Amino acid sequence: MLRASAIIEKAGFPTASLVCDGFLGQAQAIRGGLGVPDLPVARVIGHVDSQSLPEMTENLRDATIPDVARWLTQAPPATNDIGSGADHDPARVVGRGNFEEISTLFEERQWSDGLPIVPPTAEKVLAFLAATPDPSDREIGILQPSGCLATIQNVAVNGVMANCLPEHMPVLVAIAETLVDPAYGVQHSGDTTGGEALVMLSGPAAATLGFNSAGAALRDGYRANTSVGRFVRLLLRNVAGSRPEGADKSTFGNTWRVVLAESHDAMQDLGWPGLNQDQGFGKDDTTVTMARYTGGGVVGSIYGRTAAEIVPYLADGLVRQMSWELAFTVGFAGGTSRPLLVLSPLVANTLAADGLDKAGLQAMLFAHARLPAHKVETYIGPWCNLVPGRRSLNQLVADGLADPVYAGDDPGRLVPIATRAEDFMVVVSGDPLRSNAMSFGHNGMHGFPTSKVVRKNAEV
Repeated sequence: MLRASAIIEKAGFPTASLVCDGFLGQAQAIRGGLGVPDLPVARVIGHVDSQSLPEMTENLRDATIPDVARWLTQAPPATNDIGSGADHDPARVVGRGNFEEISTLFEERQWSDGLPIVPPTAEKVLAFLAATPDPSDREIGILQPSGCLATIQNVAVNGVMANCLPEHMPVLVAIAETLVDPAYGVQHSGDTTGGEALVMLSGPAAATLGFNSAGAALRDGYRANTSVGRFVRLLLRNVAGSRPEGADKSTFGNTWRVVLAESHDAMQDLGWPGLNQDQGFGKDDTTVTMARYTGGGVVGSIYGRTAAEIVPYLADGLVRQMSWELAFTVGFAGGTSRPLLVLSPLVANTLAADGLDKAGLQAMLFAHARLPAHKVETYIGPWCNLVPGRRSLNQLVADGLADPVYAGDDPGRLVPIATRAEDFMVVVSGDPLRSNAMSFGHNGMHGFPTSKVVRKNAEV
């Protein structure tokens, strides 16, 4: 609503955006980044879904309607909280002291993630800047919701704080380039369902930079994976302005804060294209791919020697991560769901030995990862309000909001959790001697898989 109101306000027409109590802080945090720092808000008391009709009527009469009338007839008070960051002096000293004093200062100013940070001294930041040929003032792009510029300078600062190494700088820059890409949708990073950004690194440079792609993948304990994963949250906090009780309104958080590195050696042995190639890059390119996931679960102790035995279990693991997320398959933002399956090399090798390639695996996942049609309709209808009208799948197909594959007469017919076979993302990582996998529920357009190449040089 605020995005639409900002467009209308810029066109010269007054607006009053109705905002529930739980989102007033978020509204204040994001309106500067929309270019209208004094965007007027009409308060809606409480949460509308928890109120009776008489309660809602009284609250609207006493609070909301007076606010609407005020902002449609009066100019709101001017503010200057727009977050361009253009007036920031990167050479300014913000604090002096010992390690504990600096960590306390950063925590008090909400510049840290609650853990001690590495103080970004001028010397340390310069070491990071020396690891890239990009000028320090290069503007990578605008990060919402703050509207601040991501620059090589503030990427370096947050990289230092996260305990990254200077040689990680090309990966950090690629992450920033991904976040500013409109295809990713960084402005949704604070949505209430709490999807978390996952960085997936694919290509030959992952191993040379020290990223773990073997045992304990996605667990902290390896500096490259852990610190670069932490960098994402710090950049979102300090440049994008996504902070709890402000722009970040996630009800629950997730923990995908460790980089998932694909095993380049395993992909070479399999003869399968890596995630870098799936995303349109060459096999020798190292890429960062980012997407947001609402949850994940282990598909453990996989038994079988054939694809026919194994794939149904993998598909079931993906189905178990889906509920309201099906709105990103049909109805709300159809065709934007990209479920992720991470296979240990042992499982991938077993499938390959049975003659299955990655495309064949995706086709089998599409065939097996299915739910009864009535269950899908329940998830996106009575159990959540993302798809208005509680329409059947047949109605959504007729309205152009679902692919024809979802149409049919039998309410018990099985329909896929993604629109196409190629929508299933597959990554190979983890302990090469363990028969496990992991499945992730995707947050659709609220963090659409977006990739950038990790450059050694600064071609832009």
